Amino acid sequence: MPASRWDVFCSVVDNFGDIGTCWRLARQLAGEHGLNVRLWVDDLASFRRINPAIDPDQDVQRSRGVEVRRWLTPFPAVTPQEVAAVVLDTFACTPPEAYLRAMAACEPKPRWVNVEHLSAEDWVAGCHGLPSPQPGLPLTKYFFFPGFTAGTGGLLRERGLLEARRAFQGDAVAQAEFWAGLGLPPAHGELRLSLFAYDCAGVVPLLRLWERSARPLRVLVPEGALARRIGGHYGVAEAAAGAVLGAGALTVHVLPFVEQDRYDRLLWACDVNFVRGEDSFVRAQWAGRPLVWQPYRQAEDAHSDKLRAFLHRYCAGLGVQEGAVLRDLWQAWNREEGMAPHWDGFLAHRAAYTVHAELWARQMADLGDLAANLVAFCRQGKAR
Repeated sequence: MPASRWDVFCSVVDNFGDIGTCWRLARQLAGEHGLNVRLWVDDLASFRRINPAIDPDQDVQRSRGVEVRRWLTPFPAVTPQEVAAVVLDTFACTPPEAYLRAMAACEPKPRWVNVEHLSAEDWVAGCHGLPSPQPGLPLTKYFFFPGFTAGTGGLLRERGLLEARRAFQGDAVAQAEFWAGLGLPPAHGELRLSLFAYDCAGVVPLLRLWERSARPLRVLVPEGALARRIGGHYGVAEAAAGAVLGAGALTVHVLPFVEQDRYDRLLWACDVNFVRGEDSFVRAQWAGRPLVWQPYRQAEDAHSDKLRAFLHRYCAGLGVQEGAVLRDLWQAWNREEGMAPHWDGFLAHRAAYTVHAELWARQMADLGDLAANLVAFCRQGKAR
């Protein structure tokens, strides 16, 4: 087992969050840390939506320095010699049984790490790095938690990302070229918002609110369920990529899914970003712009705990009024309530939120990036 070989397993559950995070992690491990990375994915069609270079019909292919493998069911037989030195199962997806048996036969045993979901809850730091001996197997799995505080794994962030973002935001020509590449006019005098969210009824009253805005608004939404709901509001049966909708002060453009680097630039270029889940949520934090987060809905309302925990940390650096307005708006969005009582206040504090977003990005960068922290953790040879 050469120490440079890493296997990353990804089971796609909610289409883009799982593979989005895994792909960023895999390519960063290969590109910045010189590791020989195999990324096992059970849904290459979803993967292709964010990486057009992927061929869903190929079982083995390479992209950006990563060997991409189809995660077949049943999984083919594996010898101990084929097992990587470090095995990552992401979001508790667990490698296939044949691979686990081969891991158990290895000497020395591979480093097995479960990269967990992101949460700002207090218990995360206490569980980060804990070992979990596996019943019936001579293997120990370790838990690795992304997070927002010292003592966690931090957030995914590529080398030079913040410098690239700041350069882009200070370059009017680069921004104009970016908008032209999307087929959109330059953003003169209008508010631009990216809207990436799970399908929710709350978007319709929000559209009505924006239609009555005193300032022109241009909203950019990716194709999918939310775009279809928006299309339904405007009497369009199928709001596919390229559709232009809206009324009053509001213009909505339905965009195709774009690859990750281009999505980053969309977040950098917009004035406000609505994001969902984990991957776009993290990228919006690096964008240095006001954001509105919709966590992935979980059983027993567990996502509400995540929302409150993040708001508690994020709003700590804001003034009392700015923090209260932000909390009320985010919670109204996630409860699918009307946002009219909160939107004007949010816009009134937009400059303060922009300053705070930059400070927050610097604080998060001080934690180190998740890939580098993960490499250091695996090279320690022990949990803590």
